Order: sequence, then C-alpha cells, then structure tokens
Amino acid sequence: MPTRKPSSNLGKDQQAKNLKPSTNAQTQQANSSASSESAPEQYKNLTEHQAQLVSGHEVTALPNSGGELQNGQSSVKRDNSQQDCDLFPAANEDQTTDNRQLVTDTVRELDWLIHFQRHSQLLMAVVEPSTFTLRYANDYFCSMMGIAGTYADLADREIRLPDLLPEMKGTAVDSLYRQHVLHLVLRDIYRITVPRLRLLDQPVIISLRSPLYPEPRFIEFAFRSDQLTIARMDSHVDELADLDLEQLLEEDRSARLIDSAQLQAWRHRLRLDNYQLSGQLLLEGSDVTERETIRHIIGLLIDRDSILRPDKFRRINKRLRSLFRASNSLILSVENEQTRLFMGTERKELRTSLYSMASLSGSHFLRAAEANRVWNVPDLSLDCHTDCERSLLNQGVRSLLLIPLVVRTMRSKGTRQLAGIVGLMSDRPHSFDGLDCKYAEELMPAFTAALRQAIQQRLTNIHPSVEWRFLQEAERRSWGLPPEPIVFANVYPLYGISDIRGSSEERNRSIQDDLLEQFQLGLRVVEAVCQFQESSLGKQLQLDLLEYIEQVKERVTVDAEVTALRILSDRLEVYLDYFAQCGPEALAAVEAYRKSCSNDHKSVYVSRARYDQTISKINSLLKQTWERWQVRMQQIIPHYCDVESTDGINHMMYVGESIDSKFSAYHLRSLRYEQLRAVCDCARTAFNFQSLYDTQLEVTHLVLVQDLTVDILHDENTEKLFEVRGTRDIRYEIVKKRIDKAVDEQARTRITQPGMLTLVYSTEEEWTEYQQYLRYLGREGWVDTEIQLGTVEPLQGITGLRFARVRVLPAPEQTTDTDDLQESSNPLLEMETEEESIDES
Repeated sequence: MPTRKPSSNLGKDQQAKNLKPSTNAQTQQANSSASSESAPEQYKNLTEHQAQLVSGHEVTALPNSGGELQNGQSSVKRDNSQQDCDLFPAANEDQTTDNRQLVTDTVRELDWLIHFQRHSQLLMAVVEPSTFTLRYANDYFCSMMGIAGTYADLADREIRLPDLLPEMKGTAVDSLYRQHVLHLVLRDIYRITVPRLRLLDQPVIISLRSPLYPEPRFIEFAFRSDQLTIARMDSHVDELADLDLEQLLEEDRSARLIDSAQLQAWRHRLRLDNYQLSGQLLLEGSDVTERETIRHIIGLLIDRDSILRPDKFRRINKRLRSLFRASNSLILSVENEQTRLFMGTERKELRTSLYSMASLSGSHFLRAAEANRVWNVPDLSLDCHTDCERSLLNQGVRSLLLIPLVVRTMRSKGTRQLAGIVGLMSDRPHSFDGLDCKYAEELMPAFTAALRQAIQQRLTNIHPSVEWRFLQEAERRSWGLPPEPIVFANVYPLYGISDIRGSSEERNRSIQDDLLEQFQLGLRVVEAVCQFQESSLGKQLQLDLLEYIEQVKERVTVDAEVTALRILSDRLEVYLDYFAQCGPEALAAVEAYRKSCSNDHKSVYVSRARYDQTISKINSLLKQTWERWQVRMQQIIPHYCDVESTDGINHMMYVGESIDSKFSAYHLRSLRYEQLRAVCDCARTAFNFQSLYDTQLEVTHLVLVQDLTVDILHDENTEKLFEVRGTRDIRYEIVKKRIDKAVDEQARTRITQPGMLTLVYSTEEEWTEYQQYLRYLGREGWVDTEIQLGTVEPLQGITGLRFARVRVLPAPEQTTDTDDLQESSNPLLEMETEEESIDES
C-alpha cells in the first residue's frame, strides 16, 4: 500500500544532496616499465587498487547552511583531480580499458548503495543480536527515530533498539526473536536442516512516535537472521534433551514438517543467556500506517454497535481525519424521500440536519450517487448550488471527498438504490488526491454494511416477540426495497394499571413544604437587613414575603412552583450580594439561604426529593414484581409487552396469531389468568409500602377486559412503538386513558380502591370468563371470595362499561412472593397436565 511522505524538510534535504562518489586512493605514478609486468602482477595491482578505491570512500556528514550536521544524512566525496588513465600502466591499452571499465562499474554500484542509503523508504538497521545495540541504520531509519548525527558514528554511541521502540519489549517481539534463535539452534547445534519456516518471516507491527509526524505511525518490522551463527556456552545445559529430535530426521538429516505448536513450546524452553550469537541481525521495517488505519476503521465499522451512536462515530471520525488529513466527517442517511445529515461536534452528541431528496437535486451528493464512485470536490466555493452545500461552506468546508453507499435492490435485477453517503471535509481547497480516492474505495464495502446495520438496529431495538417482523423490514430496506407498514392484525389487548393513589396530593404537599421553607429563609434575610439598616423598601419586601407565605399555606396551584421561584429570584435573590454586606446576622442568613439552594434545582428541594425517591422506590418494586411474572407469561406464549412507569406502572400486552403462529384460545385464557395473578402479586408488594417508607401513599389496581381484537401499527413518526389502527380500535385507546379516573355511577366513588383488584368489562361473555378467573384466584388465596359489582359512570363518548371489584389478600406468612411465583400453579396449566397424563395412560 502506498505511504504518504512526511510533511517535513526531509524530502527537500534529500533532493538537495549531490551524489558525487569520490575516492581517496593515492595517485599511482606512471611507469614506463609497467608493460613488462606479468599478467598476475597486473591483476594483483588492479585488485589492490580496487580495494584502495573502495576503502578510500569517506562517509561524512553533509553540513547544512549553518555548518551543522544534518540528522541521518551523508555524502560521499571523491577526489577527481587525477584522470582514470593515470591509475593504470599505459603500455597495454586493452588492459587499461578493461581496468577503467571495472573501476567505473565498481563506482556505479557504489552509487546505487549510496542512493539506497539516502533515499530508501524502508527502515534498515543492523543490531547486535543479544543486546539489540544499533550498529548501522540508513537515513530514513535515523530520521523516523529522531537520531541526531549520522549513521557513521552509531557503532560508538551504544543506542539500544528497545530504547528507541519501547513496544519492542512486548511478548510478540520476544516470541519472534526466540523463533529465530530456535531455528539457529536446530541448524548449528543439532545439525538439523530445517526448511525455512514462514514463521521466521512473520512481521511485528509496532507503534512509533516519530518527530516527522504529528500522530503515531505503525511500522511493520521483520528480522533477518541468515548470517548469524550460534554456540551453546554451557554444553551440559540442553533444554531440548528430553525431546527425541532424531525422530524428526529423514535420511539426509533434514527435518520433517514440524508442527507450529511444537515450535511454540520449544522456543519457550530456550535459555537465551546460555547461547552466544555471532554476526549481525538485520532489521527491516516499512511504514504501514495507512494500511493499519484502514484495517482499524473496517474493524470499527463491522462491529455490532451502530455507526450513528455518538461514541462510535467519534472513534471512526478520529481515524478518518488521520487517514485523509480531514477536518471532520459526515454521514448522510437516506430514508424514503428524506435524508439525515450527521456531523461530529466537539461535544458528545451528533449534529443532525434534515433535508428532502428534492432539495439535494444537483448537489455533489446526488452526483456522487449517480456516478457510483468516490467523488472529489476540489473547491466547494466554486460549485455550490444547494442549501445543504451552502451550509457546509458557511461552516468553513472548502473541499469534500464523498463515498456513495449504493446497494442492489431486489425488485429488479441490476437496480441500485442509494443507502447513504460518507463525506470527508477539509477547510483547505484541493485537499484530497488520488491516493485518498483509493483509500476511500477500500472502505466503501465496510461503510455500506455498517449503514445497513445501523438502519436495521434502528428498527430492531424492540421487544423480542415482534423483533422478527422488524428484522424482515430492516432487511428489505437494506436491499433498497420500498418501506412496507409493520402491522400486527387481530391481536388481543391485555391492559392493566397499578396506580399510586394520592400521589398528586402528596407531591403538592412536598412542593408546599419546600416553598414555605425557602420563603422563611428569605424572610430571615430581609429581617436581618432591616434590623441592620432601616429601609422602606426593605419593609415592603418583608410584607410581600409574608403575604406570599400565607398564599402558599392556603393552597398550591399548578403553577405555584414556577411562580413562587420566579418571585424569589426577581425580588430577593438579585439583592443577596448587597444583603451579605449588611452585618454579620444578614451575612449568616444569606449563607443559610444559598446553602439550602445549592443543588441542581437552585431551590430548596428537600421534601420533593424525598417524594421523588419514594415514588421511584415504589415504581421499582412494582416493576420488579411484574417483570418476574413476565418471564413466566412469555413461556406460555410469546407476546408483546410494554411497561411504563409514572405514578405507578401500567402494562400493555398484545397476543395473537400474527405475532406467534402457535397462538390458540387456550394460550389467550392462560395468559389472561396469569395477568390477574401478577397484578395481585403487585398488590401484595404494595401492602408493605407504608411501613417501609413512612408514607400514606396507597396503590390501586385495575385490569381492562376486551374480548375483541385490534390491529396495531408501527408508526416511525411517533415515539410509541405501536399505535392502534381504525375507529373500532381507537375506542379501546380512549377507555385506557380515562378508566383509572372512572366513577361508580351509583355510589359516586372511584371504581378503583386501594388494596383491591378492579375488572372493567363490557359484555356478559367477558364477565362469565373473568368470573371463573376470580373463583380460581380465591381458591389459591390471592383474593377474597366477596365480589363487588357496579356500573361505570359514562365517560366522554363511552357508555355501557361495568366493573367487578375484589379485595386482594395478604400473602401467607410462611410463603413469600417469590415462593408464590415459583410454587403456586396455574389451574389452566394443571388442567393441561392432567389431560396429558390421561392421554399417556
């Protein structure tokens, strides 16, 4: 994979170097008698001259304009004062010509070595095998590591590789080094010819902080140990003595195929301090930052979490900015004829903008989608036609790199549909190049899959019983198919509520207590100020506070909380800084007032906090009880259940064949009876509230009966997962919202009473069925046998409702709620078990 050159002066310095190889060889004097020398002597002189020529090349540091040495850069100088013809005897012209060519070839080869030393983008180093002390390194290695001076004096500086690369101390590097040592042990000590193993060529990726780059780089290093030899220092110590290595040998003493697991076990046996390694270990490295960054981005994209989650978007955005040198990134998600533009911000949340597809007509986004390729916008200011693009331009975006995410549809072969677009933004024009486009193309499949997954998760973070239908729709949309409504037809509703009676009055009392306390604290402040300094305005303020205190004592209206706090803010708190200067008593009163209001609500919030905690604990206990029973009810038949907590809890269940194909009338009745048992258990849980939390709050319980089915529809434009469909079904929803406040038509009292279970029904058939359930509950000891019947006073637009009410009995002392859940049985389930036993007989 191509690697970007560092944005530093290194490249310029390298271009400024002059490759002028030279030699310090001494000038040989021309001798007329040279022609009489024998051929062997001529060859000897030539060899000596070549040795002189090579050894005469001086490696020196190239000074910069200030005369100082430039890091990791070198120059080779050659003295050209003598002509090549003076180096050889002139008598034999043919031989002289051959010698000149040989010298020329030698110098040319040396030029290539110098060029490699200076300009190679590989990191090359030679180290001592045991200590990893640096003996040689090329220019690029020195520059990347920030080594000052030149490679010529590395041998005297005792620079150890682990000091330059702290990550080399890790287990991966140690394991690879041991693998090389093991290979040498088998080769040199046991004289076993081991085929070159791929494990020896295995690289190690290390993170490096280089002075050439603002961010860490990923360097892939490999060892080359072919030139090393090894000897055992103590011949009596043999870690592999118990291994029958002879069985691995063929007739020619070459090893059979060795299992990698064996090698791993063997290399951990080695005692490295018992071996003497001779020679030099070659280290080769290459910058793979771009490749590793792309791999990390793909890893994030294929993870289960949605890319539209703010925390995951930030992680992806950070790596994209590094890879493409971008200032920010965006994701354009296409949903029907609407698009959502997500952009990262400095805060945790994402910034979202909505645009219609029509408003994007002619934009670079749609042009990229039509071309179905990475789209480079060099300068947005020169080609900006839509509101979306103008908004980006106003935010400082000058260039864009757009990655269209197009998926095949299943409607017709070859048809494609836009799922979304990923965009890289830069505040500089002409910021992206062909290499960026290549990287973007590599990321297109992963981004497409991630966006499809995000769409699926948006539709599937729901109840398991109906998840299958949402998964179907998510899969359809991920393939570009048009949306279809998610409807569950002909399902039976089961609704119940456990309402905390008197919660509104209790909250009003807590508001009243807090307001009175805060006004009293404010009054003490004003009284202290008036004692310190007579003031007509202070007297009037004191009278105002007394008047407000009497109003709050009398009653608390709906808006009293907001109104009272505004009065205190406008007429008292604006003067507190001055009042604090009006004597020690006033200062103490101001500090007491501020201390009482030093919370998130900026007011006295003691009684209300106690009320909130009580309601929260009651709701938590009720919900825990209900959820324990829900586990049992789901085992009867999978069904949808939604629980909401306000002042109490209410549950809404839907069950039917459109949710689970195994549904039958028996499942429906069994689930209805189990619902009543669960509500009774919630009532028993509520019996302990007053003693546990020192409160007068009580709980009422109601179940709404309906034997008619409804159709439920998922509407993506509402917060609720399901809405009922049709006028027949809307009647049921109206009853749900008003029934908990319903009144007995004759007694003129609420049909729900604390500690009692109330059933609301419409027809005789419904009452006949539920009357049987009440008999079962009485048999099990859940409720009293006395049943109260009555008629519900007509609600707005709803008439003909009746109710039955029965008292819930406390749990027997020897049986806990959990025991009831685990041990008490459902008569309908017993009936089924008995029938199965008869069938088996």
